[in-house]
Amino acid sequence: MIRAFFKKIDYSFDWLLFGAIFFIAVAGILTMNSFADEGVLFIRQIIWLIISIFALFTASLIDWSFLRRSGVILTLFIISCFVLLYLFIAGSVFKGAQSWFDFGAFAFQPVDFVKIVLIIILAKYFSRRHIEIANIRHILISGFYTFILFVLVLLQPDFGSAIIIFFIWLAMVLVSGISKKHLLAVFFSGLIVFGGLWFFVFKDYQKTRIFSFINPLTDLSGAGYNAYQSTIAVGSGEILGKGVGLGSQSKLKFLPEYETDFIFAAFAEEWGFVGVLVLFGLYGIVFWRIIDISKKGATNFETLYGLGLASIFLTHFIIHVGMNIGLLPVTGITMPFMSYGGSHLLAEFLGIGILLGQRSYSRVTNKENIKNEIIGIA
Repeated sequence: MIRAFFKKIDYSFDWLLFGAIFFIAVAGILTMNSFADEGVLFIRQIIWLIISIFALFTASLIDWSFLRRSGVILTLFIISCFVLLYLFIAGSVFKGAQSWFDFGAFAFQPVDFVKIVLIIILAKYFSRRHIEIANIRHILISGFYTFILFVLVLLQPDFGSAIIIFFIWLAMVLVSGISKKHLLAVFFSGLIVFGGLWFFVFKDYQKTRIFSFINPLTDLSGAGYNAYQSTIAVGSGEILGKGVGLGSQSKLKFLPEYETDFIFAAFAEEWGFVGVLVLFGLYGIVFWRIIDISKKGATNFETLYGLGLASIFLTHFIIHVGMNIGLLPVTGITMPFMSYGGSHLLAEFLGIGILLGQRSYSRVTNKENIKNEIIGIA
């Protein structure tokens, strides 16, 4: 039985992908351990990493083809909406956002898993309608599903996660084959939505963050402080870095949230330009392997799921690095597999596990599933 277990893992598992995300996670743990008081964050993150690896291996052994069923999709969507609504009743407030369930020993942020659910929902929707995707009606309907989750997250308010949800939808729409005129329509719709958010939804501190992004030097002691200290940390790493545990910006507490929102800056200060190149290389492997696996999906559903998963990690990566080097406003976006936090780490590893589980049947295409997908009854 044990032999059969490892044989199945050996067949369907992508060790190169796993190795890349494992070393990224280790880099994050080493960075936060350099500054965490009494190693509390270090120990907790190791525990979460072990749990997440177990979830990945377990998920990779499951046949996830049942996710193509409409009933399963509807159930996932309803559960996601219910959990997000329940946050307003029983959720804990942290840094002004009511986005956590506090269980004492640990806290749980459901939006990390909602992002995975949204990918599954959109992959199912577009896989059935890929032939008639030129009809803007499908873009609007998929946008409606996304908008519900977007609003529930934005009202917490969790502006960073809401941005990610929007970009997941945008990426899925783009890879599904949208026409250029509809792309322009989406772009102008986005401008209108942003205008509405600016005047009716954004809090003052969120507007201040955007203003400080345009000119952070105008308020170094206030809104622009985090971004300014982050750029100092990245630049001070120079070529080879200051060494593990020797990053002065983080160690002396000049750099805030070094274990989450600014872990890239803390890493760059310790490891320097060379370390950053290695880290980017590891992320490059992650993106390459996910896209390659998705291209070999048994149906359009698996392909779209993989591309959607890549869009989550790529969006997190770009925004996190961008705000750490002063090119994007600070929005509280974590670095995939690297930032401190059990919820996002478990969700990310689970997302990879689902992808690897789909890989196990990707080489044997089920003709009946393809037929049903084309005529829209799968």
